[in-house]
Amino acid sequence: MASETAPWATEAPTAVLVLADGTVITGRGLGATGSAVAEVCFNTALTGYQEILTDPSYAGQIVTFTFPHIGNIGTNDEDIEDLTPAARSGAVGAVFKADVTNPSSYRSAGDLDQWLKRRGIVAMSGVDTRALTALIREKGMPNAVIAHSPDGKFDLDDLTARARAWSGLLGLDLAKEVTSGQSSSWTETPWVWNEGYGERGAASMHVVAIDFGVKRNILRLLAGLGAKVTVVPAKTSADDILAMKPDGIFLSNGPGDPAATGEYAVPVIKDLLKSELPVFGICLGHQMLALALGGKTEKMHQGHHGANHPVKDHTTGKVEIVSMNHGFAVDAASLPEGVTETHVSLFDGSNCGIALAGRPVFSVQHHPEASPGPQDSHYLFRRFANLIRERQGEPALAER
Repeated sequence: MASETAPWATEAPTAVLVLADGTVITGRGLGATGSAVAEVCFNTALTGYQEILTDPSYAGQIVTFTFPHIGNIGTNDEDIEDLTPAARSGAVGAVFKADVTNPSSYRSAGDLDQWLKRRGIVAMSGVDTRALTALIREKGMPNAVIAHSPDGKFDLDDLTARARAWSGLLGLDLAKEVTSGQSSSWTETPWVWNEGYGERGAASMHVVAIDFGVKRNILRLLAGLGAKVTVVPAKTSADDILAMKPDGIFLSNGPGDPAATGEYAVPVIKDLLKSELPVFGICLGHQMLALALGGKTEKMHQGHHGANHPVKDHTTGKVEIVSMNHGFAVDAASLPEGVTETHVSLFDGSNCGIALAGRPVFSVQHHPEASPGPQDSHYLFRRFANLIRERQGEPALAER
């Protein structure tokens, strides 16, 4: 992919994306100035750019948006997914096709450019994102440096060297960078039209959520089912978690290589499984549960990033449209006896869910808290709640 400047540009480019193979892509800079080294992926979602850029699972990544018009509904304080925005725990860079226009939405509280600046996200527009997406599909997700300089001066040799020197996500534990610094309680419930977010009333169960980079809407859905939610840092011991007397354990999403995070997390998960408490994992939590049960994970060629992914639930026979965000996957062939594959991607057949036979333990690769379906996968939270309610002797909630 050759160096290029948007055909409508009349001035020197103020941003570059320099790939490790030496490819230089130019554009118009926006957001934070400076540079960031990361892996470049593409996301096919038509909406939700704020949620995408604040999803901690995107730490260490530059997101290329295939939808051309990003920023046209502005930004607000409600569509944020990370718990620690000051830590810049989402994407480090963003690539757009069209220039960001003035926002047009009754929910907008500001424009995307200023929001990107505040969050320290380096971005660029004027890029042929279709060509970049085709490159990623052909060659895989490249390491790169994205740089924004208003004066248009870049040391391309240095940027190329930085991209080549970066070790990449394989073997990288990023959960420790985005996890909570201390335990906390979560009481906010899901958003309701014209009402906003609510607050949980009396709790009927206690869920401890291990935070590997948890998203707010996951916690909202748990609280919305009547759970007292305690969020704990990624390196919390099993003894400390069990001392909180939970009714269920949640393993959150997060960034990086699951095998690297699993060096400290998998022994904890194994100890928690001995308690026979219900366990539910999402994304990175799914991958690490698989590791704890004896499976393996592998780096994907281009990953799954989007809000239009069809996944089949073998337990119901139904297909749901889901949100995906992962560059690693569970190797279904590595799953030991007693661990069942429950969900599978209809795009490429990769594993999207597992369950432990005879035990209240399951996980999924996709993000059921997101709403592309819009609520195709919300039943998974009720499934988890019902496993807890069954142990409590309480009647089950309707899954749908």
